[in-house]
Amino acid sequence: MRTAVTKFLPLALLFLSSPLMAQDNTGSSNTLMLTLLALVVLIAFFVLVQVADNLLRIQAKKVAPGADPDATSVFPSLRGIFRKRQPGYVGDAAVTELKQGYDIRLEGTAPLKIDGRTRATTFAVQPPNFRGVAPIPKMVVEVGQKVKAGDHLFHDKKVTDIKYVAPVSGEVVAINRGERRAITEVVIKADKDIEYRKLGKFDPEKSSREDLVNYLMDCGAWALLRQRPYDLVADPVAVPANIFVSTFDSAPLAPDNNFVVQGREKAFQKGLDVLNLLTSGKVILGLSANGGEAPAKAFTEAEGVEKHWFRGPHPSGNVGVQIHHIAPVGAKRVVWTLGVQEVITLGAVFTEGRFNAERVVAITGAELKEPKYVRTFIGANVGELLKNNLANDHVRLISGDVLSGRKKEAENFLNFYDDQITVLAEGDYYEMFGWLLPSKLTPSVSRSFPNFLFPDAVYRADTNMHGERRAFVVTGQYEAMLPMDVLPQHLMKAILTNDYDGMEGLGIYELIEEDVALCEFACTSKQPLQKILRQGLDMMHEQG
Repeated sequence: MRTAVTKFLPLALLFLSSPLMAQDNTGSSNTLMLTLLALVVLIAFFVLVQVADNLLRIQAKKVAPGADPDATSVFPSLRGIFRKRQPGYVGDAAVTELKQGYDIRLEGTAPLKIDGRTRATTFAVQPPNFRGVAPIPKMVVEVGQKVKAGDHLFHDKKVTDIKYVAPVSGEVVAINRGERRAITEVVIKADKDIEYRKLGKFDPEKSSREDLVNYLMDCGAWALLRQRPYDLVADPVAVPANIFVSTFDSAPLAPDNNFVVQGREKAFQKGLDVLNLLTSGKVILGLSANGGEAPAKAFTEAEGVEKHWFRGPHPSGNVGVQIHHIAPVGAKRVVWTLGVQEVITLGAVFTEGRFNAERVVAITGAELKEPKYVRTFIGANVGELLKNNLANDHVRLISGDVLSGRKKEAENFLNFYDDQITVLAEGDYYEMFGWLLPSKLTPSVSRSFPNFLFPDAVYRADTNMHGERRAFVVTGQYEAMLPMDVLPQHLMKAILTNDYDGMEGLGIYELIEEDVALCEFACTSKQPLQKILRQGLDMMHEQG
Protein backbone atom coordinates (compact mmCIF):
# COMPACT_ATOMS: atom_id res chain seq x y z
CA MET A 1 0.00 0.00 0.00
CA ARG A 2 2.71 2.50 1.01
CA THR A 3 4.92 1.42 -1.93
CA ALA A 4 2.11 2.12 -4.40
CA VAL A 5 1.66 5.62 -2.99
CA THR A 6 5.35 6.42 -3.33
CA LYS A 7 5.32 5.25 -6.96
CA PHE A 8 2.31 7.20 -8.21
CA LEU A 9 2.41 10.36 -6.09
CA PRO A 10 5.25 12.03 -8.12
CA LEU A 11 3.37 11.33 -11.38
CA ALA A 12 0.23 12.84 -9.94
CA LEU A 13 2.14 15.93 -8.88
CA LEU A 14 3.60 16.34 -12.37
CA PHE A 15 0.13 16.20 -13.94
CA LEU A 16 -1.17 18.71 -11.43
CA SER A 17 1.77 21.03 -11.94
CA SER A 18 1.42 21.25 -15.75
CA PRO A 19 -1.59 23.60 -15.86
CA LEU A 20 -0.32 25.54 -12.88
CA MET A 21 3.06 26.23 -14.56
CA ALA A 22 1.23 27.84 -17.45
CA GLN A 23 0.26 30.83 -15.27
CA ASP A 24 1.57 34.25 -16.35
CA ASN A 25 2.32 35.49 -12.88
CA THR A 26 6.10 35.03 -12.39
CA GLY A 27 5.96 35.38 -8.59
CA SER A 28 3.30 32.75 -8.29
CA SER A 29 5.29 30.46 -10.57
CA ASN A 30 8.40 30.80 -8.43
CA THR A 31 6.39 30.04 -5.30
CA LEU A 32 4.86 27.02 -6.97
CA MET A 33 8.27 25.81 -8.12
CA LEU A 34 9.64 26.06 -4.60
CA THR A 35 6.60 24.25 -3.25
CA LEU A 36 6.97 21.45 -5.76
CA LEU A 37 10.71 21.21 -5.07
CA ALA A 38 9.99 20.91 -1.36
CA LEU A 39 7.44 18.19 -2.07
CA VAL A 40 9.93 16.29 -4.23
CA VAL A 41 12.54 16.47 -1.46
CA LEU A 42 9.99 15.24 1.09
CA ILE A 43 8.90 12.40 -1.18
CA ALA A 44 12.53 11.38 -1.84
CA PHE A 45 13.19 11.41 1.89
CA PHE A 46 10.05 9.32 2.49
CA VAL A 47 11.14 6.78 -0.15
CA LEU A 48 14.61 6.46 1.41
CA VAL A 49 13.10 5.95 4.86
CA GLN A 50 10.65 3.41 3.41
CA VAL A 51 13.48 1.41 1.80
CA ALA A 52 15.48 1.53 5.02
CA ASP A 53 12.39 0.41 6.95
CA ASN A 54 11.87 -2.59 4.67
CA LEU A 55 15.54 -3.59 4.99
CA LEU A 56 15.25 -3.27 8.77
CA ARG A 57 12.22 -5.61 8.77
CA ILE A 58 14.06 -8.17 6.63
CA GLN A 59 17.13 -8.12 8.86
CA ALA A 60 15.01 -8.31 12.02
CA LYS A 61 13.21 -11.36 10.66
CA LYS A 62 16.55 -13.09 10.06
CA VAL A 63 17.88 -12.27 13.53
CA ALA A 64 14.62 -12.88 15.45
CA PRO A 65 12.07 -14.84 13.39
CA GLY A 66 9.44 -14.65 16.12
CA ALA A 67 9.59 -10.88 16.59
CA ASP A 68 6.57 -8.72 15.84
CA PRO A 69 7.35 -6.99 12.49
CA ASP A 70 5.57 -3.83 13.64
CA ALA A 71 7.93 -3.57 16.60
CA THR A 72 10.91 -3.12 14.23
CA SER A 73 9.17 -0.72 11.86
CA VAL A 74 9.34 3.08 11.70
CA PHE A 75 5.79 3.27 10.35
CA PRO A 76 2.64 1.83 11.91
CA SER A 77 0.92 -0.67 9.64
CA LEU A 78 -2.80 -0.87 9.04
CA ARG A 79 -2.70 -4.26 10.75
CA GLY A 80 -1.03 -2.63 13.73
CA ILE A 81 -3.54 0.23 13.84
CA PHE A 82 -6.67 -1.90 13.60
CA ARG A 83 -5.48 -5.06 15.41
CA LYS A 84 -7.44 -6.26 18.40
CA ARG A 85 -6.21 -4.99 21.71
CA GLN A 86 -4.20 -7.68 23.45
CA PRO A 87 -5.54 -9.02 26.75
CA GLY A 88 -4.53 -7.16 29.88
CA TYR A 89 -2.91 -10.24 31.43
CA VAL A 90 -0.26 -10.23 28.70
CA GLY A 91 1.12 -6.94 29.99
CA ASP A 92 3.86 -5.44 27.85
CA ALA A 93 4.90 -8.76 26.33
CA ALA A 94 4.86 -9.14 22.55
CA VAL A 95 2.11 -11.32 21.10
CA THR A 96 2.56 -13.26 17.86
CA GLU A 97 -0.74 -12.91 16.00
CA LEU A 98 -1.50 -15.68 13.55
CA LYS A 99 -4.11 -15.00 10.87
CA GLN A 100 -3.98 -18.26 8.94
CA GLY A 101 -5.83 -21.23 10.32
CA TYR A 102 -9.36 -22.23 11.24
CA ASP A 103 -11.17 -23.15 14.44
CA ILE A 104 -13.46 -26.16 14.06
CA ARG A 105 -16.11 -25.82 16.76
CA LEU A 106 -17.65 -29.20 17.58
CA GLU A 107 -20.24 -30.40 20.05
CA GLY A 108 -19.09 -32.59 22.89
CA THR A 109 -16.73 -30.46 24.98
CA ALA A 110 -15.95 -32.02 28.35
CA PRO A 111 -16.88 -29.93 31.44
CA LEU A 112 -13.94 -29.06 33.69
CA LYS A 113 -14.52 -31.73 36.30
CA ILE A 114 -12.86 -35.10 36.94
CA ASP A 115 -15.25 -38.06 36.87
CA GLY A 116 -13.92 -40.47 39.48
CA ARG A 117 -16.32 -43.27 38.52
CA THR A 118 -14.58 -44.18 35.24
CA ARG A 119 -11.60 -46.50 35.53
CA ALA A 120 -9.57 -48.69 33.21
CA THR A 121 -8.10 -52.03 34.30
CA THR A 122 -5.92 -52.88 31.30
CA PHE A 123 -3.13 -50.76 29.82
CA ALA A 124 -0.65 -51.14 27.00
CA VAL A 125 2.68 -49.77 25.88
CA GLN A 126 2.77 -49.72 22.08
CA PRO A 127 6.19 -49.76 20.37
CA PRO A 128 4.80 -48.17 17.13
CA ASN A 129 4.13 -45.00 19.17
CA PHE A 130 7.89 -44.42 19.40
CA ARG A 131 9.29 -43.40 16.02
CA GLY A 132 12.79 -44.63 15.38
CA VAL A 133 12.39 -47.78 17.48
CA ALA A 134 12.80 -51.09 15.65
CA PRO A 135 9.49 -52.86 14.84
CA ILE A 136 10.61 -55.81 16.96
CA PRO A 137 12.29 -54.38 20.08
CA LYS A 138 14.13 -56.52 22.59
CA MET A 139 11.60 -57.75 25.16
CA VAL A 140 12.68 -58.14 28.79
CA VAL A 141 9.32 -59.47 30.06
CA GLU A 142 7.09 -62.33 29.03
CA VAL A 143 3.40 -63.16 29.30
CA GLY A 144 2.41 -64.04 32.84
CA GLN A 145 5.17 -62.01 34.47
CA LYS A 146 4.37 -59.56 37.28
CA VAL A 147 5.69 -56.01 36.94
CA LYS A 148 5.65 -52.80 38.92
CA ALA A 149 5.00 -49.35 37.44
CA GLY A 150 8.37 -48.21 36.10
CA ASP A 151 9.76 -51.71 35.48
CA HIS A 152 11.47 -52.24 32.12
CA LEU A 153 9.33 -53.87 29.40
CA PHE A 154 11.53 -53.60 26.31
CA HIS A 155 14.30 -51.57 24.71
CA ASP A 156 15.37 -50.69 21.21
CA LYS A 157 17.95 -53.00 19.66
CA LYS A 158 19.84 -50.02 18.21
CA VAL A 159 19.89 -47.77 21.31
CA THR A 160 19.79 -50.33 24.10
CA ASP A 161 20.12 -47.82 26.95
CA ILE A 162 16.66 -46.28 26.37
CA LYS A 163 14.22 -48.35 28.41
CA TYR A 164 10.46 -48.38 27.88
CA VAL A 165 8.63 -49.05 31.11
CA ALA A 166 5.30 -50.21 32.52
CA PRO A 167 2.78 -47.42 33.28
CA VAL A 168 1.08 -49.51 35.98
CA SER A 169 1.78 -52.54 38.13
CA GLY A 170 0.14 -55.87 37.39
CA GLU A 171 0.47 -58.93 35.16
CA VAL A 172 1.65 -58.93 31.55
CA VAL A 173 -1.33 -60.65 29.92
CA ALA A 174 -0.44 -60.31 26.21
CA ILE A 175 2.30 -59.34 23.79
CA ASN A 176 0.39 -58.69 20.61
CA ARG A 177 1.95 -58.73 17.16
CA GLY A 178 0.99 -57.21 13.82
CA GLU A 179 2.29 -57.46 10.28
CA ARG A 180 5.68 -59.20 9.88
CA ARG A 181 5.44 -60.15 13.54
CA ALA A 182 6.14 -56.60 14.65
CA ILE A 183 5.20 -56.11 18.31
CA THR A 184 2.23 -53.75 18.52
CA GLU A 185 1.16 -53.95 22.19
CA VAL A 186 2.50 -55.08 25.54
CA VAL A 187 -0.70 -55.42 27.60
CA ILE A 188 -0.81 -55.26 31.40
CA LYS A 189 -3.74 -56.18 33.66
CA ALA A 190 -3.43 -53.57 36.39
CA ASP A 191 -3.45 -54.18 40.13
CA LYS A 192 -6.15 -52.52 42.17
CA ASP A 193 -3.47 -50.62 44.10
CA ILE A 194 -0.55 -49.54 41.94
CA GLU A 195 2.93 -50.47 43.16
CA TYR A 196 5.92 -48.49 41.91
CA ARG A 197 9.50 -49.40 41.22
CA LYS A 198 11.47 -47.28 43.66
CA LEU A 199 13.98 -45.09 41.91
CA GLY A 200 17.33 -44.30 43.44
CA LYS A 201 17.85 -40.78 44.76
CA PHE A 202 19.32 -38.49 42.14
CA ASP A 203 20.04 -34.77 42.37
CA PRO A 204 20.13 -33.41 38.81
CA GLU A 205 21.53 -30.07 39.97
CA LYS A 206 24.66 -31.75 41.38
CA SER A 207 25.17 -34.25 38.59
CA SER A 208 26.66 -34.08 35.12
CA ARG A 209 24.48 -33.95 32.04
CA GLU A 210 25.73 -37.40 31.03
CA ASP A 211 24.67 -38.90 34.37
CA LEU A 212 21.26 -37.19 34.10
CA VAL A 213 20.72 -38.58 30.60
CA ASN A 214 21.63 -42.11 31.77
CA TYR A 215 19.27 -41.80 34.74
CA LEU A 216 16.35 -40.69 32.55
CA MET A 217 16.96 -43.49 30.04
CA ASP A 218 16.93 -46.09 32.81
CA CYS A 219 13.83 -44.82 34.67
CA GLY A 220 11.70 -44.64 31.50
CA ALA A 221 11.36 -40.86 31.33
CA TRP A 222 13.50 -40.50 28.20
CA ALA A 223 10.61 -41.70 26.01
CA LEU A 224 8.76 -38.48 26.96
CA LEU A 225 11.21 -36.41 24.90
CA ARG A 226 10.56 -36.02 21.17
CA GLN A 227 12.99 -34.60 18.66
CA ARG A 228 12.47 -32.29 15.69
CA PRO A 229 13.00 -32.70 12.81
CA TYR A 230 11.25 -36.03 12.10
CA ASP A 231 9.38 -36.33 15.46
CA LEU A 232 11.55 -39.15 16.78
CA VAL A 233 12.36 -40.28 20.30
CA ALA A 234 15.14 -37.88 21.30
CA ASP A 235 18.71 -38.89 20.49
CA PRO A 236 20.61 -39.14 23.80
CA VAL A 237 23.84 -38.13 22.07
CA ALA A 238 22.37 -34.90 20.65
CA VAL A 239 22.21 -31.65 22.61
CA PRO A 240 19.11 -29.69 21.55
CA ALA A 241 19.40 -26.04 20.59
CA ASN A 242 16.18 -25.38 22.57
CA ILE A 243 13.36 -27.33 24.21
CA PHE A 244 9.78 -26.24 23.45
CA VAL A 245 6.60 -26.82 25.45
CA SER A 246 3.22 -25.59 24.18
CA THR A 247 0.98 -24.94 27.18
CA PHE A 248 -2.24 -24.90 25.15
CA ASP A 249 -3.89 -27.10 22.54
CA SER A 250 -6.05 -25.38 19.91
CA ALA A 251 -7.28 -28.59 18.21
CA PRO A 252 -11.03 -29.39 18.23
CA LEU A 253 -12.31 -30.46 21.69
CA ALA A 254 -8.75 -30.58 23.02
CA PRO A 255 -8.17 -30.84 26.79
CA ASP A 256 -7.76 -27.59 28.72
CA ASN A 257 -4.21 -27.66 30.06
CA ASN A 258 -5.02 -24.92 32.57
CA PHE A 259 -7.33 -27.48 34.19
CA VAL A 260 -4.99 -30.43 33.67
CA VAL A 261 -2.08 -28.80 35.51
CA GLN A 262 -4.11 -28.04 38.65
CA GLY A 263 -2.56 -29.73 41.67
CA ARG A 264 0.58 -30.71 39.69
CA GLU A 265 2.28 -27.31 39.61
CA LYS A 266 5.31 -28.45 41.63
CA ALA A 267 6.01 -31.40 39.33
CA PHE A 268 5.57 -29.19 36.26
CA GLN A 269 8.13 -26.65 37.50
CA LYS A 270 10.55 -29.42 38.43
CA GLY A 271 10.19 -30.86 34.95
CA LEU A 272 11.13 -27.47 33.47
CA ASP A 273 14.16 -27.27 35.77
CA VAL A 274 15.36 -30.67 34.57
CA LEU A 275 14.85 -29.72 30.92
CA ASN A 276 17.08 -26.68 31.43
CA LEU A 277 19.93 -29.05 32.29
CA LEU A 278 19.51 -30.95 29.02
CA THR A 279 19.77 -28.09 26.50
CA SER A 280 22.51 -25.71 25.48
CA GLY A 281 19.84 -23.11 24.77
CA LYS A 282 16.55 -22.27 26.45
CA VAL A 283 13.36 -23.95 27.58
CA ILE A 284 10.60 -22.04 25.79
CA LEU A 285 6.91 -22.02 26.76
CA GLY A 286 4.19 -21.14 24.26
CA LEU A 287 1.35 -19.32 26.04
CA SER A 288 -2.17 -18.60 24.78
CA ALA A 289 -3.44 -15.03 24.46
CA ASN A 290 -6.76 -16.22 22.99
CA GLY A 291 -8.90 -16.36 26.11
CA GLY A 292 -10.46 -13.70 28.25
CA GLU A 293 -8.77 -15.13 31.34
CA ALA A 294 -5.06 -15.56 31.95
CA PRO A 295 -3.51 -19.04 31.61
CA ALA A 296 -2.75 -20.99 34.78
CA LYS A 297 -0.11 -19.52 37.08
CA ALA A 298 1.93 -22.69 36.62
CA PHE A 299 2.53 -21.39 33.08
CA THR A 300 2.61 -17.61 33.45
CA GLU A 301 4.79 -17.71 36.59
CA ALA A 302 7.05 -20.58 35.51
CA GLU A 303 10.69 -19.92 36.38
CA GLY A 304 13.83 -20.44 34.34
CA VAL A 305 12.02 -20.38 30.99
CA GLU A 306 11.42 -17.97 28.13
CA LYS A 307 7.75 -17.25 27.46
CA HIS A 308 6.16 -16.41 24.11
CA TRP A 309 2.51 -15.46 23.62
CA PHE A 310 0.43 -16.58 20.63
CA ARG A 311 -3.02 -15.57 19.49
CA GLY A 312 -5.00 -16.94 16.58
CA PRO A 313 -7.03 -19.92 15.36
CA HIS A 314 -5.86 -23.51 15.21
CA PRO A 315 -3.05 -24.54 14.68
CA SER A 316 -1.70 -21.75 16.92
CA GLY A 317 -1.36 -24.29 19.76
CA ASN A 318 0.83 -26.65 17.73
CA VAL A 319 4.36 -26.62 19.03
CA GLY A 320 5.67 -26.84 15.46
CA VAL A 321 3.98 -23.54 14.55
CA GLN A 322 5.41 -21.92 17.67
CA ILE A 323 8.91 -23.21 16.90
CA HIS A 324 8.66 -21.73 13.41
CA HIS A 325 7.91 -18.25 14.76
CA ILE A 326 10.53 -18.36 17.52
CA ALA A 327 13.58 -20.33 16.31
CA PRO A 328 12.98 -22.63 13.31
CA VAL A 329 14.56 -26.06 13.10
CA GLY A 330 16.73 -27.29 10.26
CA ALA A 331 18.65 -30.33 9.10
CA LYS A 332 21.46 -29.53 11.54
CA ARG A 333 19.43 -27.62 14.15
CA VAL A 334 17.79 -30.09 16.54
CA VAL A 335 15.17 -29.18 19.14
CA TRP A 336 13.12 -31.26 21.57
CA THR A 337 9.44 -30.97 22.43
CA LEU A 338 7.14 -32.16 25.22
CA GLY A 339 3.50 -31.77 26.14
CA VAL A 340 2.36 -30.39 29.49
CA GLN A 341 1.60 -33.83 30.94
CA GLU A 342 4.94 -35.21 29.77
CA VAL A 343 6.68 -32.38 31.65
CA ILE A 344 4.66 -33.27 34.76
CA THR A 345 5.66 -36.95 34.50
CA LEU A 346 9.29 -35.94 34.06
CA GLY A 347 9.15 -33.69 37.11
CA ALA A 348 7.43 -36.37 39.21
CA VAL A 349 10.44 -38.64 38.72
CA PHE A 350 12.32 -36.24 40.99
CA THR A 351 9.54 -34.89 43.25
CA GLU A 352 8.03 -38.34 43.94
CA GLY A 353 10.96 -40.69 43.24
CA ARG A 354 8.92 -42.82 40.83
CA PHE A 355 7.72 -43.03 37.22
CA ASN A 356 4.19 -41.72 37.70
CA ALA A 357 2.37 -42.28 34.39
CA GLU A 358 -0.86 -40.67 35.57
CA ARG A 359 -2.85 -38.85 32.88
CA VAL A 360 -5.90 -36.60 32.85
CA VAL A 361 -7.76 -37.63 29.70
CA ALA A 362 -10.57 -35.68 28.02
CA ILE A 363 -13.32 -37.94 26.66
CA THR A 364 -15.10 -35.81 24.07
CA GLY A 365 -17.56 -35.87 21.19
CA ALA A 366 -21.25 -35.39 20.43
CA GLU A 367 -21.86 -39.16 20.30
CA LEU A 368 -21.29 -39.53 24.03
CA LYS A 369 -23.95 -39.52 26.69
CA GLU A 370 -21.60 -37.56 28.93
CA PRO A 371 -18.33 -35.93 27.80
CA LYS A 372 -15.95 -35.78 30.76
CA TYR A 373 -12.42 -35.77 32.12
CA VAL A 374 -11.06 -38.90 33.77
CA ARG A 375 -7.88 -39.61 35.71
CA THR A 376 -6.09 -42.70 34.45
CA PHE A 377 -2.63 -43.80 33.23
CA ILE A 378 -0.72 -43.83 29.95
CA GLY A 379 -2.07 -46.37 27.45
CA ALA A 380 -5.48 -46.96 29.05
CA ASN A 381 -7.96 -49.27 27.30
CA VAL A 382 -10.30 -47.22 25.11
CA GLY A 383 -13.37 -49.43 25.55
CA GLU A 384 -13.15 -49.33 29.35
CA LEU A 385 -12.92 -45.53 29.40
CA LEU A 386 -16.04 -45.37 27.20
CA LYS A 387 -18.03 -48.09 28.95
CA ASN A 388 -21.81 -47.34 29.05
CA ASN A 389 -21.16 -43.85 27.69
CA LEU A 390 -21.83 -44.19 23.93
CA ALA A 391 -25.07 -42.68 22.62
CA ASN A 392 -25.08 -45.27 19.79
CA ASP A 393 -22.89 -48.03 18.38
CA HIS A 394 -22.30 -46.58 14.92
CA VAL A 395 -19.35 -44.40 15.88
CA ARG A 396 -15.66 -43.83 15.18
CA LEU A 397 -13.33 -43.97 18.19
CA ILE A 398 -10.25 -41.77 17.90
CA SER A 399 -7.17 -41.60 20.11
CA GLY A 400 -6.39 -37.90 19.93
CA ASP A 401 -8.25 -35.13 18.12
CA VAL A 402 -10.35 -35.39 14.95
CA LEU A 403 -7.63 -33.89 12.74
CA SER A 404 -4.51 -35.86 13.62
CA GLY A 405 -5.75 -38.66 15.92
CA ARG A 406 -5.72 -42.38 15.12
CA LYS A 407 -8.71 -44.68 14.69
CA LYS A 408 -9.14 -47.21 17.48
CA GLU A 409 -11.42 -50.11 18.32
CA ALA A 410 -12.87 -50.68 21.79
CA GLU A 411 -10.25 -53.34 22.53
CA ASN A 412 -7.38 -50.98 21.63
CA PHE A 413 -5.47 -48.53 23.83
CA LEU A 414 -4.70 -44.83 24.03
CA ASN A 415 -1.48 -43.89 22.27
CA PHE A 416 1.46 -43.00 24.51
CA TYR A 417 1.39 -39.23 23.88
CA ASP A 418 -2.41 -38.82 23.67
CA ASP A 419 -4.58 -37.35 26.42
CA GLN A 420 -7.88 -37.22 24.50
CA ILE A 421 -10.47 -39.62 23.10
CA THR A 422 -12.87 -38.28 20.49
CA VAL A 423 -16.07 -40.06 19.44
CA LEU A 424 -17.69 -39.17 16.10
CA ALA A 425 -20.60 -40.61 14.17
CA GLU A 426 -19.58 -42.78 11.24
CA GLY A 427 -20.24 -40.92 8.01
CA ASP A 428 -20.70 -43.92 5.72
CA TYR A 429 -23.53 -42.45 3.68
CA TYR A 430 -23.97 -40.67 0.36
CA GLU A 431 -25.43 -37.20 -0.15
CA MET A 432 -27.59 -36.68 -3.21
CA PHE A 433 -26.25 -33.65 -5.15
CA GLY A 434 -23.90 -32.86 -2.25
CA TRP A 435 -23.41 -29.14 -1.65
CA LEU A 436 -25.86 -28.20 -4.43
CA LEU A 437 -28.82 -28.74 -2.11
CA PRO A 438 -29.53 -26.85 1.13
CA SER A 439 -28.44 -28.94 4.10
CA LYS A 440 -27.57 -28.77 7.76
CA LEU A 441 -24.52 -26.78 8.81
CA THR A 442 -21.37 -28.75 8.14
CA PRO A 443 -17.86 -27.93 9.44
CA SER A 444 -16.06 -26.68 6.35
CA VAL A 445 -13.81 -23.81 5.25
CA SER A 446 -15.60 -23.71 1.88
CA ARG A 447 -18.09 -20.94 1.21
CA SER A 448 -20.19 -23.41 -0.74
CA PHE A 449 -21.78 -23.94 2.67
CA PRO A 450 -23.28 -21.01 4.61
CA ASN A 451 -20.98 -21.60 7.59
CA PHE A 452 -19.24 -18.24 7.20
CA LEU A 453 -22.53 -16.53 8.07
CA PHE A 454 -22.46 -18.19 11.51
CA PRO A 455 -18.89 -17.82 12.85
CA ASP A 456 -19.83 -18.96 16.36
CA ALA A 457 -21.83 -22.02 15.27
CA VAL A 458 -21.04 -25.37 16.93
CA TYR A 459 -21.28 -28.46 14.73
CA ARG A 460 -22.26 -32.08 15.16
CA ALA A 461 -19.70 -33.66 12.86
CA ASP A 462 -19.23 -37.12 11.40
CA THR A 463 -16.47 -38.84 9.44
CA ASN A 464 -17.96 -38.31 5.96
CA MET A 465 -15.40 -36.76 3.59
CA HIS A 466 -18.10 -35.23 1.34
CA GLY A 467 -16.39 -36.29 -1.83
CA GLU A 468 -13.86 -38.66 -3.34
CA ARG A 469 -10.15 -38.27 -4.05
CA ARG A 470 -9.61 -35.93 -7.00
CA ALA A 471 -6.86 -34.41 -9.12
CA PHE A 472 -4.15 -32.74 -7.04
CA VAL A 473 -4.53 -29.16 -8.26
CA VAL A 474 -3.11 -25.88 -6.92
CA THR A 475 -5.85 -24.10 -4.97
CA GLY A 476 -4.11 -21.90 -2.38
CA GLN A 477 -6.20 -23.53 0.36
CA TYR A 478 -3.25 -24.97 2.24
CA GLU A 479 -1.47 -21.64 2.62
CA ALA A 480 -4.61 -20.16 4.21
CA MET A 481 -4.59 -22.93 6.83
CA LEU A 482 -0.90 -23.01 7.79
CA PRO A 483 0.60 -19.94 9.58
CA MET A 484 4.15 -20.74 8.51
CA ASP A 485 6.46 -19.50 5.73
CA VAL A 486 6.11 -22.84 3.97
CA LEU A 487 4.47 -23.74 0.66
CA PRO A 488 2.71 -26.99 1.64
CA GLN A 489 1.18 -27.77 -1.76
CA HIS A 490 4.51 -27.53 -3.55
CA LEU A 491 6.15 -29.50 -0.76
CA MET A 492 3.64 -32.35 -1.14
CA LYS A 493 4.31 -32.53 -4.86
CA ALA A 494 8.06 -32.57 -4.21
CA ILE A 495 7.55 -35.55 -1.89
CA LEU A 496 5.44 -37.41 -4.44
CA THR A 497 8.13 -36.90 -7.09
CA ASN A 498 11.02 -37.85 -4.74
CA ASP A 499 12.58 -34.39 -5.14
CA TYR A 500 14.94 -34.34 -2.16
CA ASP A 501 16.34 -30.87 -2.84
CA GLY A 502 12.83 -29.54 -3.28
CA MET A 503 11.66 -31.09 -0.02
CA GLU A 504 14.52 -29.55 1.91
CA GLY A 505 14.15 -26.14 0.27
CA LEU A 506 10.39 -26.09 0.87
CA GLY A 507 10.70 -26.62 4.62
CA ILE A 508 9.98 -30.28 5.28
CA TYR A 509 12.17 -30.26 8.41
CA GLU A 510 9.76 -27.87 10.14
CA LEU A 511 6.67 -30.04 9.79
CA ILE A 512 5.11 -33.16 11.25
CA GLU A 513 1.67 -34.63 10.62
CA GLU A 514 -0.31 -32.48 13.06
CA ASP A 515 0.95 -29.30 11.34
CA VAL A 516 -0.65 -30.20 8.00
CA ALA A 517 -3.76 -31.87 9.45
CA LEU A 518 -5.86 -28.74 8.99
CA CYS A 519 -4.65 -28.45 5.38
CA GLU A 520 -5.87 -32.02 4.86
CA PHE A 521 -9.24 -31.08 6.33
CA ALA A 522 -9.57 -28.15 3.91
CA CYS A 523 -8.22 -30.00 0.86
CA THR A 524 -10.62 -29.97 -2.09
CA SER A 525 -8.58 -32.75 -3.70
CA LYS A 526 -9.03 -35.01 -0.62
CA GLN A 527 -5.32 -35.82 -0.53
CA PRO A 528 -3.90 -37.77 2.46
CA LEU A 529 -1.42 -35.01 3.31
CA GLN A 530 -0.35 -36.42 6.67
CA LYS A 531 0.52 -39.76 5.09
CA ILE A 532 2.38 -38.04 2.26
CA LEU A 533 4.35 -35.88 4.69
CA ARG A 534 5.38 -38.88 6.79
CA GLN A 535 6.54 -40.61 3.61
CA GLY A 536 8.73 -37.60 2.85
CA LEU A 537 10.09 -37.33 6.39
CA ASP A 538 11.01 -41.01 6.37
CA MET A 539 12.80 -40.60 3.04
CA MET A 540 14.79 -37.60 4.28
CA HIS A 541 15.68 -39.38 7.52
CA GLU A 542 16.93 -42.44 5.65
CA GLN A 543 19.13 -40.17 3.51
CA GLY A 544 20.67 -38.79 6.72
